[in-house]
Amino acid sequence: MNELMNNEAAGKLVVRLTVGILMLFHGVGKILHPGSLDFISATLSGNGLPGMIAYGVYVGEIIAPLMIILGVHARIGGLIVVINMIFAILLVHAGDLFSLTEHGGWRLELQAFYLLCGLAVMFLGSGKLAVKPD
Repeated sequence: MNELMNNEAAGKLVVRLTVGILMLFHGVGKILHPGSLDFISATLSGNGLPGMIAYGVYVGEIIAPLMIILGVHARIGGLIVVINMIFAILLVHAGDLFSLTEHGGWRLELQAFYLLCGLAVMFLGSGKLAVKPD
């Protein structure tokens, strides 16, 4: 029983699959609703950044999650998710940094989850249960 509960490779896999699959849903949503890219582009332009950077959302929400799920350059995939979330927080959610929901939770719980799980994958790597373990 102790060996079952002390399995680093399985723990890394659970973290990778959790953040990768859940982030991938956001990317698929962007593909199914391409108008959201217009909102991202306008937000970037409104902050003095090139609107073309909006296409980076596909890297951060499709390619990076697939890298994380498969365990192929998972650390780089984690870094990309972190960068993606920093952009999202600073450009869209900065006003909510110190806000709570009507239920008392932090308004940026979801964004913090993705940012911190991406950071965890970046530091932990893929583990043994991966297409290309690191």
